[in-house]
Amino acid sequence: MENNKKYGVPLYSAGWLKNNGKGKTKIEDRNQDGDPDRSSGEVSNAESQKYVVLAGGGGEGRSGIPNAVFIVNFDSAANVLFDDAVARLVTSSDLPYRMAVHPDGDGVVCSFPNRCRWYVIDEDKSQEVSETRLMLSDKVLTRLEDVGQQLALAFNYEGSALAAGGEDGKLRVFNWPGMEIILDEADAHKSVKDVDFSPDGKQLVSLGNSGPAKVWDMTSEKGPVSLPQENDEVFCSCRFSKGNDVNQVLYIAAVTGRGGSIVTWDTKTWKRIGSKTVVRDTISAFSVSSDGKLLACGTTQGEIFILHSTSQQVHSIVRKAHLGFVTALAFSHDSRALASVSLDSSARVTLIEEMNKTGGSSLWATMFVILLALLVYFLKNQGILR
Repeated sequence: MENNKKYGVPLYSAGWLKNNGKGKTKIEDRNQDGDPDRSSGEVSNAESQKYVVLAGGGGEGRSGIPNAVFIVNFDSAANVLFDDAVARLVTSSDLPYRMAVHPDGDGVVCSFPNRCRWYVIDEDKSQEVSETRLMLSDKVLTRLEDVGQQLALAFNYEGSALAAGGEDGKLRVFNWPGMEIILDEADAHKSVKDVDFSPDGKQLVSLGNSGPAKVWDMTSEKGPVSLPQENDEVFCSCRFSKGNDVNQVLYIAAVTGRGGSIVTWDTKTWKRIGSKTVVRDTISAFSVSSDGKLLACGTTQGEIFILHSTSQQVHSIVRKAHLGFVTALAFSHDSRALASVSLDSSARVTLIEEMNKTGGSSLWATMFVILLALLVYFLKNQGILR
């Protein structure tokens, strides 16, 4: 399929770049030191062009599978994800396991087995053919050196704060780009699995591989609010609602004996609003659209479920989106596309189709025909019609 491509390495992370470019883009590969390896052509660039950042690899072993961060081009008008990377950077023996793209689109923070690094996205658009470069920055994230594997990374919506959650259970929040510490919790969880900022940046939610989720106040030194599980729930991912809704909520994806469920919390009272089983399989990735209207769940069976956020009814299902379980999901900034990646080395972009505006009238017409047929059958059965 044109919107599903294999990139030769197991993929663990995906994110979108803001695209303000015009003209054409020159494709260039680079190694860890930022030296160009090759130039492989041009990709046309227009309003329909979007850019997805991917990260993954084979790790430290001698598998021959490289570790890399790269940017690929998606043409939303043609619904085509391109094979060649716009920019590609090999990260030697270090696996880029998690990443966070800065909201301004000028770089990406990647987590490696023992540190985090900042990569600059540099694009010269002054000429007809521009070059997109992905380069290791001179800026060293000293406070994230020798800290072990960070399993969760997130910028706030302004890009002024960075949260990092470690495999060792430590949760850190820094201002950006100064990297002064805002929050430093040594035992936030046994192991931090996921983090997310509220839209106003005043709250941060975190969860581990067991136990309750916690909500941290970024404006005070108050202790966290604990959000406990119920019954057999195991929390696996957390996202605040987006958009301009007055009544903000927090969504937590959970694994239960019945399948994958979405638990919803009121962000003012921190009371549980409800819980609904939405898929039969285990949820392995979760995302909320930028406009707050849609939720997306990726499963261990490689399927993708897109749901309406308010009703949590199914909007659409992508069966067999990937051969392996879905490792990451990310909605585009305009909420019109969903990127997904998997350990099977594939990346996919699914366009979000608008609901059929005539769907309601079509449904009523269908129901009318069915009721009319039942009425005719009843009248004939009573001998009224012959």
